Amino acid sequence: MILVTGITGHTGKYFLQELTENKYEGRIRCIVRETSDTSILDSSGLKIEKVIGDITDEEFLDKCMKGIDTIIHIVNIRHTLPIIKAAMNNKVSRAICVHTTGIYSKFKIASEEYKIIETELEKLLVGTEIKVTILRPTMIYGDLCDHNMSRFIKMVDKFRIFPVINQGKGLIQPVNARDLGKAYYEVLMLPVENAKSEYNLSGEKPITMLEAFKLISGNLGRKNIFISFPLGFGVFLARCLKIGTFGKVDYVEKVQRMSEDRCFSHEEAKRDFGYTPEPFDIGIAREVREYLNR
Repeated sequence: MILVTGITGHTGKYFLQELTENKYEGRIRCIVRETSDTSILDSSGLKIEKVIGDITDEEFLDKCMKGIDTIIHIVNIRHTLPIIKAAMNNKVSRAICVHTTGIYSKFKIASEEYKIIETELEKLLVGTEIKVTILRPTMIYGDLCDHNMSRFIKMVDKFRIFPVINQGKGLIQPVNARDLGKAYYEVLMLPVENAKSEYNLSGEKPITMLEAFKLISGNLGRKNIFISFPLGFGVFLARCLKIGTFGKVDYVEKVQRMSEDRCFSHEEAKRDFGYTPEPFDIGIAREVREYLNR
């Protein structure tokens, strides 16, 4: 039996779609909140057992692990350590955990917490038999529920004159939630002895921030004017905002990250399980259409 967290979330629902389309025959236990809409689970036709509870409750987690062979942990990296501890206590043999490429950032706000979690995870796994594979998506997009491109779409639609940092040359590699759902399934199907300890799951290829904004603008039918500001000026404004709000609004490192390249190779994923993400121009056109139709 497999245990899945976050199956009703953004990428989790596409993982469920892959299980359904591939007629997965094994039993599936899903941890869901009391407030979660589980209709997609009920209509899937799969052998799903829903367990309702709090993922931060150690006793609840321990009960969830009974009879489990493999965990697919999607919901949040912050829950990885208690999930793995409970898995080890119940002799679960394999765990696939969705983390983030944010761990590679040179900026503290984007990476420090993730580095601490993964350092603790390494210590926890010393001398254990459980096989853990970490999946690291880049910037996730694909539907209006994402917290990345959906915001940019709204901003480009709202502001005819649009500011960019350093001519928008910073590289990004957004990955569509649909491709992540497929990747989760393919890793699950990959024999445990063939799976590596980690895989980057990035978009098809790197693009600049300005290229992304122009694709959004074109699909919206807008004629935006993109004005470049030096990074230093953007950081200055962010610091002024931080001071003016007594530290309550702190966008300093977020502005700094606008000039940080966030692109990562997915060659190992391509080689090991055929990972082939769709081009960004196709995915963003679909998301903009969803925005316009709404």
